[in-house]
Amino acid sequence: MKVLLTGSNGQLGKCFQDRFPKGWQINAVSSAELDITDKDSVLSVTAEYKPDVIVNAAAYTAVDKAENEAELATLVNTIGPANLASAAKALGARFIHVSTDYVFDGTATSPYLENDITNPLGVYGKSKLDGELAVAEMLPQSIIVRTAWVFSEYGNNFLKTMLRLGSDRPSLGIVADQYGCPTYAGDIASALITLIEKNVMGGIYHYCGDKSVTWYQFADEIFRQAVLLKKLPQAPLLKAITTEEYPTPAARPAYSTLSTEKIQQSGIQPSDWQKAISHVIQKL
Repeated sequence: MKVLLTGSNGQLGKCFQDRFPKGWQINAVSSAELDITDKDSVLSVTAEYKPDVIVNAAAYTAVDKAENEAELATLVNTIGPANLASAAKALGARFIHVSTDYVFDGTATSPYLENDITNPLGVYGKSKLDGELAVAEMLPQSIIVRTAWVFSEYGNNFLKTMLRLGSDRPSLGIVADQYGCPTYAGDIASALITLIEKNVMGGIYHYCGDKSVTWYQFADEIFRQAVLLKKLPQAPLLKAITTEEYPTPAARPAYSTLSTEKIQQSGIQPSDWQKAISHVIQKL
């Protein structure tokens, strides 16, 4: 099994490499090694390597900056995936593309299903949705995996930000009216590998944490475990605040909980994010 992985320096890319099965071959490339927005480069690299599977973990994920960098977000999140899907089609390779819960507007009151109506609130979400549509049009048998609230021992993420702020400040205001599912990047990586191993049918799948919470509840659990594991002497005082009290350039969905029922039918269990917090904290 030969796999071409893009986004090798990101959270998911690094976790994917950590869990990569022995006996398989991987060509893990960063944006410096392969510019996915350059179609000629994509076709050249893929034609030379001839992968059986292309996994796209590359993305522009700066949600707020995207509001002022729409062109760049579109290049990376829409044009790039389309180029990779085109290359997979030319080779007869399978293609897995990772997307986001931010393709939804957050007005639902129960977990989003894969075929629910999309309506992104900002540039980031729109660029990711357009990427999904471009991939599906280019290569209908592609697998698109939407995930959410990703954290890990790598890169920048909410968990690491909380630990840093918690060691510096006695109190923190955390948004308590946005709901979603924290997801460990290592669990996403394992899910993607299982999708490859089982040769799962193409289409959209949701993969995320097993429990929907607010950012406030997520932070509270991070600090509870950090104190328990003696990574912090004590937790800061957490104050529950509203989205209005913490304005950001990009609007966030108030409810972006994803249903994982479909992917569970392939034997893939949702991310046990509370257990993963312990694992990540001990790695840091």
